[in-house]
Amino acid sequence: MSTKITFIFDNPVDPAAFESAYPDLIERARRVPGVLKMETSKVWPKEDGTPTPAYRLIDLYFAEYDAANAAVATQEMGALFPRALELATGGVRVVFADVEES
Repeated sequence: MSTKITFIFDNPVDPAAFESAYPDLIERARRVPGVLKMETSKVWPKEDGTPTPAYRLIDLYFAEYDAANAAVATQEMGALFPRALELATGGVRVVFADVEES
């Protein structure tokens, strides 16, 4: 069963600053060993103009839990996490999830 690590970025204080630095974050994510697939997404704005529950997501897919867990200890992930925290002026959550269907 595959595993994914998802970064859930809350609405940033300065969206323009976040977007200008986002390509660097994606490049760092691409370098993480063991990633089989990466998906990035942006949350649609709400029609009523109220804040969305999140801003952007990055999903890193691995063959299984052990591969995802091992990736966390790599130098590449060590470069990704601090940058993600730095950009996440609105907050960020990182979760491991068992992929049940794809």
